[in-house]
Amino acid sequence: MGITYVEGQVKGPRGKQAGVKFLIDSGATYTLLPKKVWKAVGLKPKRKMSFTLADGTTVNRAVSEVYLKLSQGEAHTPVILGEESDQALLGVVTLEILGLVFNPFDRTLQPMRMLLC
Repeated sequence: MGITYVEGQVKGPRGKQAGVKFLIDSGATYTLLPKKVWKAVGLKPKRKMSFTLADGTTVNRAVSEVYLKLSQGEAHTPVILGEESDQALLGVVTLEILGLVFNPFDRTLQPMRMLLC
């Protein structure tokens, strides 16, 4: 299985921006920004949530919102405010907000089949 990255931009509430290289993680619910990035764009914690890591460990992290732009689209999305050593992750909630799905066979982001029910 290969690792796939996508370049993006994030913008905070006061217009500060930063470029981010996201690891596409279809197993992650929320997108995660490393501390260096979310501090640079001026994000503030809005609430705390518990998350379970792949090894079963539970961690508590602050969550905020950011404006995220990829070549495939842009939108506001919730983000986990990560620690210094955390990797930037692009999670499923953000992909769904953007109407995108990860194709694991060719490792690309593609438009999602949208349902209006």
